[in-house]
Amino acid sequence: MTTQPTPTTPGRFGRFGGRYVAATLLNALEELEAAFNGAMADPAFHEEYHAMLRDYAGRPSPLTFAPRLSERVGARIYLKREDLNHTGAHKINNTIGQGLLARRMGKQRLIGETGAGQHGVATATIAARLGLPCKVFMGVEDVRRQKLNVYRMRLLGTEVVPVEGLQGTLKDACDAAMRYWMGEYEDSLYVFGSVAGPHPYPTMVRNFQRVIGDEAREQILAAEGRLPDRLIACVGGGSNAMGLFYPFMADTSIRLIGVEAAGYGIDTGLHSASICAGSYGVLDGMASLILQDDDGQILPVHSVAAGLDYPGVGPEHAFMHEAGRATYANVTDEQALAAFRTLAELEGIIPALESAHAVAQVIAMADELSEDEVVIVNMSGRGDKDCEEVERLTHA
Repeated sequence: MTTQPTPTTPGRFGRFGGRYVAATLLNALEELEAAFNGAMADPAFHEEYHAMLRDYAGRPSPLTFAPRLSERVGARIYLKREDLNHTGAHKINNTIGQGLLARRMGKQRLIGETGAGQHGVATATIAARLGLPCKVFMGVEDVRRQKLNVYRMRLLGTEVVPVEGLQGTLKDACDAAMRYWMGEYEDSLYVFGSVAGPHPYPTMVRNFQRVIGDEAREQILAAEGRLPDRLIACVGGGSNAMGLFYPFMADTSIRLIGVEAAGYGIDTGLHSASICAGSYGVLDGMASLILQDDDGQILPVHSVAAGLDYPGVGPEHAFMHEAGRATYANVTDEQALAAFRTLAELEGIIPALESAHAVAQVIAMADELSEDEVVIVNMSGRGDKDCEEVERLTHA
């Protein structure tokens, strides 16, 4: 049985976390931290936030028993349906929180980055709802493979900025968004999309996403009369996984299993498995486990899922890995594509390719599961955005 790890100081998770940014951004981050702490202590903020989750995003999201998948793997499998949220993913939980925080701070514009496009769409959505202009940075490769989400953002009135770079994916979009924010922070808020980046973002995003686990805990007790044996979620930066895991952290008998993207295979070097194959370093303003060479240069990454091809991971995940509280597995593109089709055929649910990694993991664990085990798999998003790309890859 594992023990409950305890972070050291605010903004630090053991040796991970912190705030590694240019002096220009220190004031912006300190202002954000103060505003976030004030909001967390204000009942009126919580009331408005949860009202929007309920009346605008459509929460609570259901916890769906998956009978045919359960039969396939030999355990009782439940799906936490973040795919049914407004905008189609868990990302709206965070952007509602940060959007309300921006308004509380008197900011006049939202800035975002996106990979799979779901965070970009969610940021564009809350910007439209609050009447704020919005600019979202997106790698050129992700613009190509996520055309539907690019159109959705533009339809919502957001300016989408294609970003060239090392690979034209999420890391390049994060770099561009951070650079832009440096010149605009006085009247703009950078709505960071994951539990990564400089403090206070990892803590702030986790707190806005924990509604996933809070609901799942109540729902599984109602459905099964007990807590689950395992929680499984995909991990890129790690916000959907942290949102599910965090309310169960103190329940040390529950196995927390994060699933990274193995791409073409860990041994090929073409993957995005920062915990499974990374090392200690600094990326995007945080100390964490990252994919880098011996000289500290960021390595190219790959995943069929645009939301997972990031060369780092949130610092709290790195901390949980080193503390032994969570286990991190990895799933290849091939396994994820197969799981994408399997869940559609078995349950009538088309998962995002990111979520398909979590489904692939529970399928891979079939031999070690027993029929009395209860497992919750987080459906972090729906797969509409990926259908064209999956068709291209599977019929090429």
